[in-house]
Amino acid sequence: MESRIAAPGFWDNQEVAQQLLKERTMLEKVVDAWDRCRRQEEDIRVLIELGQEAEDEATLVEVGELNSRLEKEVEQAEFQRMLSGPHDKSNCFFSINAGAGGTESQDWAEMLLRMYLRYCERKGWRTDITDYQAGDEAGVKGVTFAVSGEFAYGYLKAEAGIHRLVRISPFDSNARRHTSFASVFAFPEIADDIDVKVVESDLRVDTYRSSGAGGQHVNTTDSAVRITHIPSGIVVACQTERSQHLNKATALRVLRAKLYEKEVQERETQAAEISGEKKEIGWGSQIRSYVLHPYKMVKDLRTGVETGNPDAVLDGDLEEFIVAFLMGVRRNVSPDD
Repeated sequence: MESRIAAPGFWDNQEVAQQLLKERTMLEKVVDAWDRCRRQEEDIRVLIELGQEAEDEATLVEVGELNSRLEKEVEQAEFQRMLSGPHDKSNCFFSINAGAGGTESQDWAEMLLRMYLRYCERKGWRTDITDYQAGDEAGVKGVTFAVSGEFAYGYLKAEAGIHRLVRISPFDSNARRHTSFASVFAFPEIADDIDVKVVESDLRVDTYRSSGAGGQHVNTTDSAVRITHIPSGIVVACQTERSQHLNKATALRVLRAKLYEKEVQERETQAAEISGEKKEIGWGSQIRSYVLHPYKMVKDLRTGVETGNPDAVLDGDLEEFIVAFLMGVRRNVSPDD
């Protein structure tokens, strides 16, 4: 890569040059992490020998501290190895859809939207809402946003599935406990060099005026675009850009991502890599439960990871859950959950 970058004419193709520089930066991080681990290991070995020869307890204490630090570095390197799928380093599109239950589930979908936007903010990723369907009274029926950042899809694919909320409903005058569901999907943004055939004659393009309580997420001109891919029945929409042309371009990017995901899902050996399993949005199919009453707990039903601080999780503190899933952790999980 260095020789290609140093070669004459490297900047003749700006797009290719930028992509190569981006790839080099990512690989440099991997190499630097490996070199750092190797140096620490060598330092520890030397200290062990010195400490044993001199019978110096202080040196051996230092060895213990360095070894703990190295262990964390190795764990981080192992985690990065888990993000080595073909699209893990890609940007992604992230969708949240309310389940059955009207206002309750629509409010829950909006809570999840806030949670994931806060998580992306913590990671330093950029987010742009592309489609926002406001709820009838509160919350959202469905929302899609684009996430731009290093390994965005690699991390967020861990969240694909059904999320369940148990709480005292703020919309129930009798203060009864309600259970709500919402589904989450993650789709990798597909690079232009990957062949995904989108034939113009297969598309039905409708334009409409954005409306509803979308607030800052929507505009109010007739520029919103909805695209239906007739052969597959996939429908995508974008209503947040300033022009019909930009909305159509964004909707086509989402469509390409969904078509690619559908194609790969049809290859059974790769189905689990590209998207989390999609099930009915209801009982018995959730991946994580968020309980706010009668006790407070968030528990991932795939890994068994849990916390008694749901407020922090709903504020975007998701790293423990995501890392555990990607690392294949499985603690004790009760079938009753």
